Amino acid sequence: MSAKNGRVLLEVRNLVKYFPVRGGIFRHVVAWVKAVDDVSFTIHEGETLGLVGESGCGKTTVGQAILRLTEPTRGQVIFDGQDLLKLKGEALKRARRNLQIVFQDPYGSLDPRLPIEESIAEGLHIHGIGTPAERFEIVLEMLRKVGMEDYHAMRYPHEFSGGQRQRIGIARALVLRPKFLVLDEPVSALDVSIQAQVLNLLRDLQREFGLTYLFIAHNLGVVEHISDRVAVMYLGKIVEVAPRDVLFGNPMHPYTQALMSAIPIPDPTVKRQRIILKGDVPSPLNPPAGCRFHPRCPMAMGICARQEPELREVAPGHFVHCWLYQPHEAEPVTAQTD
Repeated sequence: MSAKNGRVLLEVRNLVKYFPVRGGIFRHVVAWVKAVDDVSFTIHEGETLGLVGESGCGKTTVGQAILRLTEPTRGQVIFDGQDLLKLKGEALKRARRNLQIVFQDPYGSLDPRLPIEESIAEGLHIHGIGTPAERFEIVLEMLRKVGMEDYHAMRYPHEFSGGQRQRIGIARALVLRPKFLVLDEPVSALDVSIQAQVLNLLRDLQREFGLTYLFIAHNLGVVEHISDRVAVMYLGKIVEVAPRDVLFGNPMHPYTQALMSAIPIPDPTVKRQRIILKGDVPSPLNPPAGCRFHPRCPMAMGICARQEPELREVAPGHFVHCWLYQPHEAEPVTAQTD
């Protein structure tokens, strides 16, 4: 289902997550790591929103904060009309049935001491769903849905390949029949041939169960394959959001343009003009004032260092966080230094 046709299932408003840095004898807070700093977006029912960016930009923290696996510093997460950050106790437990996650590491996300059946059925047990026999049948059904066999239920994680373990992780996430999944780099640890199989499986399951995905990745080729819309993050901020075809056809933010220029073209006769960013990614402990990308931006102007731009809609459904597309007093472009 496209974003145009679906209702808004998840709305993230001004999400912030700071991690304390402690020092000294008494372990006082001496600084804050600004992992996620005022992030807002929506995801429509049946849609896949791809969230991309360099390692350390905060995209995994966004996914974990939505599910309250890490508690946000402030903000709102409106899911199906409820603010998840205001729920406690039994109300939060009920809401969590509809939000699940598939982790990046298929080796570390399964308990090596438990047979697969117990790992998948754990959510059913916690929520008191069915008798032991009914839970076992639900587990077998989910294993079949992800392309596994019934006899796999009694085996242990070390007996499976990485691709099989990730299928088991998907089955575990689906066993409660959720509406929304956070897919945290679900194929980055897999071989390329297995990545395609798992991506196609996720698309088939989305159609069958009417799922909504937040797909977190750094591989733009994977994101282009599975996403309906794409949000680009840089140093704790979203810098561009657009429908997939629009973003890949006409990236507008200088950072997005640099990312797109690094995508390989499967044609040796065609050469892409690479945009090489100078300098290192600034530390989230002390992010730059103004636009966070300005120290590395080839189009930076004076205002970029002084004032932060808004995430503004520059075309229908296309939002950009950049002074190049917002009214301001004309200033010269600042030359980059090495």
